[in-house]
Amino acid sequence: MSYTTAAALQAAIHGRLTAALDVPVLDAAPDGEPGTWVLIGPEDVRDRSDKSGAGAEHRLVLTVRSDAEGFLRAKGVAGAICDALAAPMQMTRGRIAALWFDRAVARREDAGRTRRIDLTFRARVEDSTGEA
Repeated sequence: MSYTTAAALQAAIHGRLTAALDVPVLDAAPDGEPGTWVLIGPEDVRDRSDKSGAGAEHRLVLTVRSDAEGFLRAKGVAGAICDALAAPMQMTRGRIAALWFDRAVARREDAGRTRRIDLTFRARVEDSTGEA
């Protein structure tokens, strides 16, 4: 096992979300950016190799941030993320064997001025080159 497919997984998710959503999809949190946006956040990767080949499980967090009043806008974007990631995706290295929604946590931040929803997904990735 290795981390060799991590960038390809992130690129595939970024490409899918950019095409599917009407909000910016970012890799780094912008300073004071108003509006609604999605952040590709932290991930935890574990070896899932077996006798059939190399593999890894990526647990990744996608964050929806919104300054819209109420949770409706943020929840709409979070739902669109789930819909977008339900369809198969191609990676430049390796393949996504499975992608599951794990959980979501919604909360208010900045004294109630901002809404945040953290969506956690699990992706099982295999790499035919022998490492994942």
